[in-house]
Amino acid sequence: MLLLPAAPPAPPLSASKLSKGKPYAIQLNGFNRKVPLPVRLRRTVVCGISGDVDTFTQYSGYLFNLSSSEADSLTEYDVSRIGAIYRNRPLVLIRRLFQIATTLGKWLGLRYIDGLMERSDQMFEVRAAELRKILVELGPAYIKIAQAISSRPDLIPPSYLDQLSLLQDRITPFSNEVAFNTIERELGLPIDKLFSEISPEPVAAASLGQVYQARLCPSGQVVAVKVQRPGVQAAISLDILILRFLAGLVRRAGKLNTDLQAVLDEWASSLFREMDYRKEAKNGIKFRQLYGGIKDVFVPEMYLERTTRRVLIMEWVEGQKLTEVKDLYLIEVGVYSSFNQLLEYGFYHADPHPGNLLRTNDGKLAYLDFGMMGEFEPELRDGFIEACLHLVNRDYDALAKDFVTLGLLPPTADKDAVTDALTGVFQMAVAKGFRNISFGDLLGNLGSTMYKFKFRIPSYFSLVIRSLAVLEGIAIGFNRDYKVLGSTYPWIARKVLTDSSPKLKSSLQALLYKEGVFRIDRLESLLSESLRARTERALVTKQMEGTDSRLVVKQILSFTLTEKGTFVREMLLEEFAKGLDALGLATLDSITSVTATTLPFSASRPFSSMTDDDINNLRTLRRLLLLLSGPQKTESSSKGVKDSEEVSLAFYQLASVQEILPILSIIPELPPELQQQLLLLPSNLAGRLMSRVAARTIRRIFL
Repeated sequence: MLLLPAAPPAPPLSASKLSKGKPYAIQLNGFNRKVPLPVRLRRTVVCGISGDVDTFTQYSGYLFNLSSSEADSLTEYDVSRIGAIYRNRPLVLIRRLFQIATTLGKWLGLRYIDGLMERSDQMFEVRAAELRKILVELGPAYIKIAQAISSRPDLIPPSYLDQLSLLQDRITPFSNEVAFNTIERELGLPIDKLFSEISPEPVAAASLGQVYQARLCPSGQVVAVKVQRPGVQAAISLDILILRFLAGLVRRAGKLNTDLQAVLDEWASSLFREMDYRKEAKNGIKFRQLYGGIKDVFVPEMYLERTTRRVLIMEWVEGQKLTEVKDLYLIEVGVYSSFNQLLEYGFYHADPHPGNLLRTNDGKLAYLDFGMMGEFEPELRDGFIEACLHLVNRDYDALAKDFVTLGLLPPTADKDAVTDALTGVFQMAVAKGFRNISFGDLLGNLGSTMYKFKFRIPSYFSLVIRSLAVLEGIAIGFNRDYKVLGSTYPWIARKVLTDSSPKLKSSLQALLYKEGVFRIDRLESLLSESLRARTERALVTKQMEGTDSRLVVKQILSFTLTEKGTFVREMLLEEFAKGLDALGLATLDSITSVTATTLPFSASRPFSSMTDDDINNLRTLRRLLLLLSGPQKTESSSKGVKDSEEVSLAFYQLASVQEILPILSIIPELPPELQQQLLLLPSNLAGRLMSRVAARTIRRIFL
């Protein structure tokens, strides 16, 4: 919301000073303007608002007609309090219902007539413009709803998308006189004592407020000054009361399991928090602390000591909307940042529409407007990660259990029936690979299944879904093939491999072991996906071109030797020990077989001491060695080895050892601390191997 129009970037403010009652000069967007300081002028009061009024105020001004005590009581979302206020004003409630019904009803009627007259296509752009105008007149609640869907070019027709996109930062501003008076009243100082300069007109206007560019006294810092639209709490409160009533009717009529009113309450609560600029400033400070250090992410500074409930002062940001610059790298940065928000810390930006995401002049991704934030609890974060893992690996039975954990399904649901239904839905979704799953399409395909099995959308989940859907929508705007889940999965894979959470460690172990057999293919998949999790600009470009085998091996070694890779390293050492033990048995069997053939009266079929588990362990060893020789070799060398040829496989394995000798040249390139860790591995592996050999010997002697 705090961005400049599409015109060339505004030059720095001029050095002229404000003086009470005198004209002041400002340079903005290349124009020098001289206007009188408007804070001492006589005012005309209309419905409690002075000066010129915007479209919304003119159309719905009666909404502001509340007493001071009633208006102050709406600082927090309280359904009972809102209901008590408007129960005493039944005529206002009826008038608003009539206004909404007639306004939207007229528009829907015109669309119906267009269809009857077969002129829908010709009137499409006209009706889209009319809808945008209607939403602006109806006010902030309807604008917010429209903004929520305006970032889905795959779902919204282009004409409507163009019009709804204008709601992100081109809403008619309210009176400057009212805005400046609000600044003075809230901050308790004359405006010329607060700022040496301020733009005579807002540089951006949105549903909840509008923004001015100013220079602070005495520091001279250029800042954005956001001023809240007067009466916005009252307007939104009334519309939420109406929408909440309608949500109850829809739920009862459709016999839905999801508590639509609870979902609406969650959205309304976040919207009310957004209207308290002190909370927004604190959110911005926390967001900056958590994510401001991410490479190429910029989070502006908040001036909390100069912020009140209705006025926010923050660092000015120059840039372009992310939708206006086709920068794939910044989209990847945004995906990584969103991953950190949702799955690392659980504190996330719940309103990332294009007006709140900028590409700064120095090529960074800037986040703005921290009013609508969400919290994702740790157990839910782990449940979401597990669901993604099970979806990728087509484990639909476990996925049904994940939905219970996430609160999407009641514990009493028929798991077998749900699993069958999910299998049908997700088999189509993952048929072309997880990287090609569309988040929007996935939600659409789930619709009938969710209705049939009484899925419920927890209130917290609505904001998570919106955050992911909006991010995918922005990317689709210039890359139709972009899939947010596919881009997020590498970070999920990396987190599963490195996280210290007992629950995720248990999930990783369950994923990699099936009936006691190590699933090397799944480890390969996780490692290869985790290596795609890159945020450096050069690596993102290289990723599009191909993968350097040497770089992959170096990254695998670096990962497994770090503290975060301890859990995976321990599993790998155990599997190497099993494989080397099996290799020793296979070699012994081979020598015994060759010796036996030279002896008279030898058995036609030599005795083999290897079990099925030993054969599986030998195959796993080979795959692990090939994994360290690079992904291309893993794929090409895995062909042509038959399961029954144990002896041949053993000697083939010895040849594979020589294939990976060149990777030893990578070791000197590792940091000293990783080289030190590498030196400890042989003794660790030898200890594990001796333990297995001793245990095997004891079993064969005494059992």
